[in-house]
Amino acid sequence: MYHEPYYLNTDNEAKAYIRILHAAPQAPAVDVYANNNLIAQNLSYRNFTDYISVMPGRYNIKVYPAGKKRNPVIDTSVNIIENTISTVAAIGQSPNLSLLPIEEPRIPIRPNRAYVRAAHLSPNAPSVNVTQENNVILFRDVGYKEVTDYISLRPGTYTFEVKPTGSDQTVLYVPNARLTGNRFYTLYIIGLVGETPPLQMLIPLDGNSYLRF
Repeated sequence: MYHEPYYLNTDNEAKAYIRILHAAPQAPAVDVYANNNLIAQNLSYRNFTDYISVMPGRYNIKVYPAGKKRNPVIDTSVNIIENTISTVAAIGQSPNLSLLPIEEPRIPIRPNRAYVRAAHLSPNAPSVNVTQENNVILFRDVGYKEVTDYISLRPGTYTFEVKPTGSDQTVLYVPNARLTGNRFYTLYIIGLVGETPPLQMLIPLDGNSYLRF
């Protein structure tokens, strides 16, 4: 049984939070419906919606090319659990598009540390290592659709590199990534190897940094 989405106005009433990420390379901008209610309009590749407060439950999610409401490119169900924060990513290459819910767990943090993890959303990239510029491996052998656990780093400005597992070749170089203490970040690896749009890393602030129940 599906629950109709219920959008709340005050944080202390919120039961769960979701945002939508368009991470499907070569797909057009999209409109997203939950139980036939519009929750994201004209969302283009590489972009996130704001977080939406919703009641927990099972939702039918349909994704259409922007401005259309026939022949959805994704038609699936997502289960939203109480007191969770999630990014729901549209991934893959047409016609094989899907949704990947990525939870942002509330975990104890050490004071003045930045918490970082990696999410591999590039549909044609092999498994990768994510390293610092000095070749220290932060995340090892991350496969497509895999999301690592968070690790803690000192706040500061970092250069990240993405390399195929077992290779020293850098396929993505990401300088000047500024990480603030007491915050959570996901390094979203999106795009295509050797095609357009190319590999790219998105580094948003995760909702578990500031959303409360």
